Amino acid sequence: MGQQKLNSTVQILHEKCDPKLADDRALPYTAYLVQYEVEGKLEHDIVISTKQVEIFDHYYDKYKQDFKKFTQSAGTVDPRRWMNANQKAKEQPPRKKRKRKSAEDDA
Repeated sequence: MGQQKLNSTVQILHEKCDPKLADDRALPYTAYLVQYEVEGKLEHDIVISTKQVEIFDHYYDKYKQDFKKFTQSAGTVDPRRWMNANQKAKEQPPRKKRKRKSAEDDA
């Protein structure tokens, strides 16, 4: 169920998941809910991409006529500021402390 990177611009966040996960406003606004059919059963993925056409190309190539539709998720976060929970934040280096001038230096 983890994040799967397909190419440089398409990422699957949740595969075969509950469509209610797309209602999460913490998702980036470039996230889409993809609906497709496998063996007569409807499945859903949540996908991030910079271009919608790449999502369509990937799923149409994979599922052909069983690809149904994709809709934008309820996400409102800027994709540049969004970070997946699976990714770890880069640690900030410790701040250097300033040396204080001593009272003797002022005299």
